[in-house]
Amino acid sequence: MKKVKLGIIGIGGMGSGHAKNIVAGKVSELELTAVADLRDSRRIWAKENLPQEVHIFDDAESLISSGCCEAVLIATPHYEHPRITILALENGLHVLCEKPAGVYTKQVREMNEAAAASNKTFAIMFNQRTNCVYRKMKEIVDSGKMGQIKRVNWIITNWYRTQAYYDSGSWRATWDGEGGGVLLNQCPHNLDLLQWICGLPVKVRAFCHNGKWHDIEVEDDVTAYLEFENGATGVFVTSTADAPGKNRFEILLEKGCLLCEDEKLTCYELDVNEREHCFSAKEGFATPSGHEAEIETDGQNPQHMGVMRAFAAHILHGEPLVAAGEEGIRGLMLSNAMHLSSWTESTVQIPFDEERFLEQLNERRASSRIKKNVVEATFDTEGTYGSKIRE
Repeated sequence: MKKVKLGIIGIGGMGSGHAKNIVAGKVSELELTAVADLRDSRRIWAKENLPQEVHIFDDAESLISSGCCEAVLIATPHYEHPRITILALENGLHVLCEKPAGVYTKQVREMNEAAAASNKTFAIMFNQRTNCVYRKMKEIVDSGKMGQIKRVNWIITNWYRTQAYYDSGSWRATWDGEGGGVLLNQCPHNLDLLQWICGLPVKVRAFCHNGKWHDIEVEDDVTAYLEFENGATGVFVTSTADAPGKNRFEILLEKGCLLCEDEKLTCYELDVNEREHCFSAKEGFATPSGHEAEIETDGQNPQHMGVMRAFAAHILHGEPLVAAGEEGIRGLMLSNAMHLSSWTESTVQIPFDEERFLEQLNERRASSRIKKNVVEATFDTEGTYGSKIRE
């Protein structure tokens, strides 16, 4: 069997997990041939835990120029994603990039342009798109059988994090190190799914509370109001301090409601389109009748493995990707719009002024705190590759 020779750049929590899965043969058409990390501790881990034939490099540039890979998986902190992606594409390598696509859309747009000019496979790790529940929601919405979307509500507050989590890395929860808080770290998947299933909003008014529940400089509590092109509205609520937290995603359509709560999908379908009922009913309080509809899914939820298998299959056989890398800009556009709305205390239209966003971000980066005497640790799946500036 032909395999794609893969290098992983950034072998912190997420990158090392990918490395172990590939070495274990869970993605049959990928072969791990190299890893890179700026941190000595991560390279020592690689030497002790990965096969001897896997080459170990101390930076992305060395791995990319080594010639021992056909593709790279980038699992570094967010600011580095576009830069390393562009470098890899320009050196003729296929790229699978971890979420988010980057920190600001201007840089990600440059990355997408490089991908378009490269003729190489470019994918992004939106593994939640493999979840049968979200795939079914998209299938139903796209089919049009339940009419147009009228309202969207997503309460996603089961991202609980302690102060110890935020204190675990010098780059974590800082404007200069991470570029944002819950929107950029925990919620890229949710923002991607929201735009993937419902479409990208055209207006956003958001309230991002920085360090409301933790000693951090970025947002840990967000409430945003959304408007869509067809007049539908939405609310997006997230936090890293709610206990117990909830994950409730509701899409109200003209012919009923889809509800995904704790990844269980239910559907209530009206017997007639509500818009028709509204203007044809003779009684003022006549609520349209309906019934709970049974929803069947294929039960499949391959997550990261599914994304990596599709990445390899696209390179080798031209099969579809789970998510093309160019699509990463859409969820980030929504995240950036929420930040900009909160910073400027105004409603932001999408697309927005990318230069204005970058100016606002850079102001915050300039006054970003430098954490000292931090004991680096990994509490979940974010990478610990670091950067030369922070080192």
